[in-house]
Amino acid sequence: MNLNVELYASLTALLPPGNHRFRRQMSFADDTTVQQVIDHFGISAQDAHLVLANGKFVCGEDRRTHRLSENDTVSVWPPVAGG
Repeated sequence: MNLNVELYASLTALLPPGNHRFRRQMSFADDTTVQQVIDHFGISAQDAHLVLANGKFVCGEDRRTHRLSENDTVSVWPPVAGG
């Protein structure tokens, strides 16, 4: 199935080449979970600070069970500091 993957800040460098700066459409197996998408990119639990599925927060304990559907969007942000 096709999923939209958005990686922000320092995680953007993990995306394969493409036209859009932080978003790619990628193929994954049916019934892929949010955690499997995170694992695909080798993102640690500490670096997957904020994770959304279709704009809704997915907490750490739900990432392994939250199954995705065709054309869903997974967005991941690392911890960010600034002033």
